[in-house]
Amino acid sequence: VEDQQDPVRRLPVHWALGQVLFHRGQFVPALAQVEHGLTLYSPDLHQTRALQDSGVMCFAYAALTRLCLGYPDHALQTAQQMLTLARTLGHRFSLAFALNIAATVSLIRRDWQHATTLGMEALELCQEQGFPVWLAYAQILVGWLGVRQGRGEEHLAQMLQGVSAWQATGAEASRTFLLSLVAGAYERSGQPIRGLQILEDALALTQTNEEQYCLAELWRLKGALTLQRETRDWRLETGSLSSQASSLKPQASSEAEACFLKALEIARNQQAKGWELRASLSLGRLWAQQGKHQEAQQLVSAILVWFTEGFDTADVREAQRFLATRST
Repeated sequence: VEDQQDPVRRLPVHWALGQVLFHRGQFVPALAQVEHGLTLYSPDLHQTRALQDSGVMCFAYAALTRLCLGYPDHALQTAQQMLTLARTLGHRFSLAFALNIAATVSLIRRDWQHATTLGMEALELCQEQGFPVWLAYAQILVGWLGVRQGRGEEHLAQMLQGVSAWQATGAEASRTFLLSLVAGAYERSGQPIRGLQILEDALALTQTNEEQYCLAELWRLKGALTLQRETRDWRLETGSLSSQASSLKPQASSEAEACFLKALEIARNQQAKGWELRASLSLGRLWAQQGKHQEAQQLVSAILVWFTEGFDTADVREAQRFLATRST
C-alpha cells in the first residue's frame, strides 16, 4: 500500500506501461497512463537518478500518442513542454531523447524546417556526448530530411547507416517507424522496388515484435510505392517518358487499393485519426483517378470534419485542397 501511494515508485510504472501500450498501437490507454504519470511528476522528487527522466518520458509519449490520435497542435505543445523540462534539468541523455522525439513530432506534422533544426541539434549533441542509440536515430531523421531537400543518394546512405547502427545497439523499439522513413525516402527518390523491400521487412517485424503504432502508415506507404512502381513500369512499357505523358496513368491498381483499405482499417481500429487522415487521402486520390469522385469526396470529408485542430498542418491542408478541387 505504501508503494502504491509513493509517486517516486509509481511514476516509472505509468510511463513504462504507457510506452508499451503506445508501441502496440493502443493509443487511448497509453495516453491515460502517461497523463496520470504527469500528475505524479515533480522535478524535486524525481531527480535524474535513472538513465532517463520520468517526466521527460511521460511528455514524450503523451506528444506522440496525441499526434497519432489526431491532435497535432496538442502534440506540438506537449513536445515543447518536454523540451523545456529537458533543458531545465540539464540531463544530457534526457535532452538527447527529447530532441529526437520533438524532431519526430515535427517530422510527422511535416514541419520540415522545425524538424531539421531539432534533428541537427540532436545529432550534434549525441555526437558530442557519445550516445549511440539516439545518434543512430538522429542520423535517420536528418537523412530523411535531406532526402526531402533533393539530396537523395547521399542522405539515403546516411539513413541506411543509421538503421544499421540502431540495430547494432540492440534497440528494437521504433525500428518499424525508422524503416518507414527509409521506405518513404525511396519513394521520394523514385525507387519503389527498394522501398517495397524495406516495407516487407518492416511488416514482417511487426509480426514478431508486436510494434503496431505506425502499422497503418506502413500499409499506406506500401500502397503508394505499389502505385509508383506500376506507373514507372507502365511508362517504360509504353515508352511514355516525356513530361507531356507524365499526366497519363495506368489502370488503377487493385493491390494498391487493398493496401490503402488495410491502412484505413488499422487506423480506425486504433482510433488513430492522424493516420486515418493520411490513408483516407491516399485512397481518395486513387478513387478519383478511377473516376469515383463522389466516393472519394465522401471518404476524405468524413475524416476531415472530425478534426478540431491542426488546420495549419500539411495533412489537413492537403485534404482541404483535395476537396476543393473535387467540388469545382
